[in-house]
Amino acid sequence: MLTELSIRNLAVVEHVHIHFKEGFHVLTGETGAGKSIIIDALTLIVGGRGSSDLVRYGEDKAEIEAMFDLPSDHPVWQTLSKLGIQAESNEHLIIRREVTSSGKSSSRMNGQLVNLTMLKEAGESLVNIHGQHEHQSLLKVDEHIHSLDLFGEDEIRHAKTIYQEAYDQYMQLHKELKDLQETSKQALQMLDLYRFQIEELSSAKLKPGEDEVLAEEKRKLANAEKLYQSSSESYDLLYGTNRGLDAINKAIHRLQDIAHLDPVKLNPVLEQAQSAYYQLEDAAYQIRDYRDEIEFNPARLDFIEERLDSLSSLRRKYGENIPEMLAYLDKIKREVDTIENKDEHIRRLEDQLSKQERKLAAAAVDLSDVRKQLAQQLAAQIELELRDLQMERTQFRVHIERTHDERGIEVGGSKVRFSREGIDQIEFMMAPNPGEPLRGLSKIASGGELSRIMLAMKAIFARIDQIPVLVFDEVDTGVSGRAAQAIAEKMSVLSRSCQVFSITHLPQVACMADVHFEIRKEVDQGRTFTRVTDLSEAGRTEELARMLGGVEVTDTTLHHAQEMIALANEKKQRI
Repeated sequence: MLTELSIRNLAVVEHVHIHFKEGFHVLTGETGAGKSIIIDALTLIVGGRGSSDLVRYGEDKAEIEAMFDLPSDHPVWQTLSKLGIQAESNEHLIIRREVTSSGKSSSRMNGQLVNLTMLKEAGESLVNIHGQHEHQSLLKVDEHIHSLDLFGEDEIRHAKTIYQEAYDQYMQLHKELKDLQETSKQALQMLDLYRFQIEELSSAKLKPGEDEVLAEEKRKLANAEKLYQSSSESYDLLYGTNRGLDAINKAIHRLQDIAHLDPVKLNPVLEQAQSAYYQLEDAAYQIRDYRDEIEFNPARLDFIEERLDSLSSLRRKYGENIPEMLAYLDKIKREVDTIENKDEHIRRLEDQLSKQERKLAAAAVDLSDVRKQLAQQLAAQIELELRDLQMERTQFRVHIERTHDERGIEVGGSKVRFSREGIDQIEFMMAPNPGEPLRGLSKIASGGELSRIMLAMKAIFARIDQIPVLVFDEVDTGVSGRAAQAIAEKMSVLSRSCQVFSITHLPQVACMADVHFEIRKEVDQGRTFTRVTDLSEAGRTEELARMLGGVEVTDTTLHHAQEMIALANEKKQRI
C-alpha cells in the first residue's frame, strides 16, 4: 500500500506530508481547493508527463516522494529486477520525482536514477488512477477485447500464444510470397550483375583467415635478409669461438675448481651458472635452426602481394573481411536461385501458406471458443456486481462476432479477417431495463450507468491485476441517492483487498471512509496555499455537515452527518 506521500512546491501546494493507512480514503473540499493536485502528484510518481506549469510560481522545482509497503511476492519486484534496479523485497519502495521550472524532470527509485519509461513500467503495477471521464473508455469498442483477455488471462494464455505464433508465421510466409510475386523487371536486370559477382567471388576461392596468414608470411619474406643476418649474428655471438657460451663454460670450470672450498655458498652459484649455460646453448641451437629455415623466395613474395591486393579489391566491393564476403556470396546465390526458379518458389510458398492458413484458422477458432466461455463468466460477474450498485435489473452481455471480410481467410464457411488478436470483434452490451433489447454501451448507457459499470469492472479486475492502490477522481459524478450509496459501499468492499482513494463531493461516499482528508485553500500574505488535514471524528462530522448543507453548518446538518456516519459504521461492520 501507499504509506506516505510528500509534495513540495506543486501548483498551490507549498509543502504537505501525508501518512496513509489501509482501507478506504476520501478526499473532500470545496471546488478549486486543490484536490486534483493529489492526483497530479500520484500521476507523476507512476510515470506521468511532467510540465513546468506544475511548479509553484516563484519556485525552481516541484518535488514529490512516495513510499510503498508491498508484499515480497508483488509483481513490481520482478519488474524492478528486470529493469536493473536494486531493491530488496523486504524493504519499502521509495519513488522520488522532481520537475523543474524549465520543464525538465528526474526520477529515482530507491535512490537509483531511472528514466520515464522505466518509472512508468514499474508504476503500472502500483497505482491505478480513474478520472471522472475515464469511464468514457468503456465506449471504445476496440478496447473491450483487451478487457476480456485480461479477465481470463490465465485461461486464455495458452490458446492465445499458439494463435499468435501461427499468425506471425502466416504473416512471414505471406510477406515472402508477396515479395516474390512482385519481383520486378529491375530484379531481373540484377541477374547479370549477381552472376558476375558470383563468378568473381567463387573464382577467388576465399578461405576464412587466409588474408591474415598471407600477411604474416609476407612480413617474413619481405624481411628475410634482415632475419637471416640478425639470427646468424645472434648465433655467432653465443656459440662462436671465444664468444658468450665459451666464456660461460670457462667460468663454470673455474667455479668447479673452488666449489669444494666453500660448498655452502658456491655450489648454488655453480648450479645457476650451469643451468644458464644449458638454456643459452639450447637457445643457440634454436636460433641456428630458425636461420637455416629462413626462405628467400621473391616469386612467392610477388604472388602473396598480388593475392593480398586482389583480396583488398574484393573487400572494397563485398565486405570488410573474408567471412562477410562469403556471407554475401551465399546471399546472392539465394537471390539468383529465387529469380531463376521464381515459379517453383512461388508454388512452394503457396503450398506452405495454404497449410499455415488451416493451422491459423484452427488456432483462431480455439481462441474464440475460450473467449466465448470467458465472456459468459465476465458477464455473470459484472451483473452480480451491478446488483450491488442499484442496477439489479440490468442485463450485461459480452457480444462476440467474427470480423467478416470477403478478402479474408475462410473459417467455418465464411471469409474472416485476421489480426494478431484473433478473429473476434467484442463489444460490451447492456439492457438497463426489462423488456429492452441489448445494445452497445455507447448507444444506451448514461454517465451514471457508465460510472457504475466501470466500478463493477474495477471490482472484478482488482482481484486479478494485484494493483495495491486504486484512485477514483470524482467517478461518482452524475449519481445520487441510493446509487451513490451503492457506489460508496462498493468502494468500501474494494478497500478490503486494496487501498482505495476517492475524491468526492457526495456525502454518501464520504461517510463510508475509513480515513477522511479535507483539502482546503487558504490565502496568507497574498499567496495561496493548499492544506491537507486528516480529520478527526468531530472534523469528519463537521465536513460531512458542510457537504450536506452547503456553507452554513446547522444543528440539523450536524445531526444528519452524525447519523450518516453511525449508519456507515454499521454497514462497514457487516461488510
